[in-house]
Amino acid sequence: MTTRRRLAVFATGIALFAGLLTATFVVPFGLLAGRSAEAEIVADLSDHLVAITTGFTGARVLLFGAREAEGDVVVVVRGPRRPMVVRRKGRIAGIWVNEAEMRFQDVPAYYTVASNVPLETIPDSVRARHELGSGFVRMVPPEPAARDEVMAFRAALIRNMQGADLYYVPEPAPVAFLGDTLFRTNIILPANAPVGLYEAAIFLIRDDDVVSAQSTPLQVSKIGFEAWVFDFAHRHALAYGVLAILIAVVAGWLASAIFRKD
Repeated sequence: MTTRRRLAVFATGIALFAGLLTATFVVPFGLLAGRSAEAEIVADLSDHLVAITTGFTGARVLLFGAREAEGDVVVVVRGPRRPMVVRRKGRIAGIWVNEAEMRFQDVPAYYTVASNVPLETIPDSVRARHELGSGFVRMVPPEPAARDEVMAFRAALIRNMQGADLYYVPEPAPVAFLGDTLFRTNIILPANAPVGLYEAAIFLIRDDDVVSAQSTPLQVSKIGFEAWVFDFAHRHALAYGVLAILIAVVAGWLASAIFRKD
């Protein structure tokens, strides 16, 4: 093989290798860039971990972000989902007792909304799809029941959660804009905020539909001695109960010994 032919073969190999690199890396990065360009809203939290200690009285977490196009911003924060039971009391023979109950599955233990517009201006179909508002939170009873009965128990559950400051009331928190692009809002967690993984979902709404969305996690956890007690109580319930009784007995005996009159 002559030197000129060897150079031609080498050049052809380099060209094929360059083409392979272009197909493998440039095209996917171009696709990713196109996908990133479609994201018209970005947001984050000032803290992704809220630590619960002995002196925990609640927390305030800042959510901030930016929109790249016109639209309304709605923020939904949901706490860990868990089953919840609602009981209805009735008077039987002059005594108030629990006469009926309904168990709902996968109910958010915490729920709040922030928006720069009244939620009533958003179509119900969009609100139902994305759970925008306490009236659209998904609460499914495990067994079929009459709609009126389900709605009554559902409304009672929401009232109970609002009374415990775990659901927003009466109106969504405001979303404040700094100029036309930047926005912010505060997420208020009460002292009785349940531990677990929360989700903050941010929606950009334009022309009566969600055109962009993003979600970011928020962890609420016990730390220190409280975390050890909480974990021990859930992992070893029987031992925790026996230990609590022993501590109560010893504390009572000590109190009687100290304050006993001769």
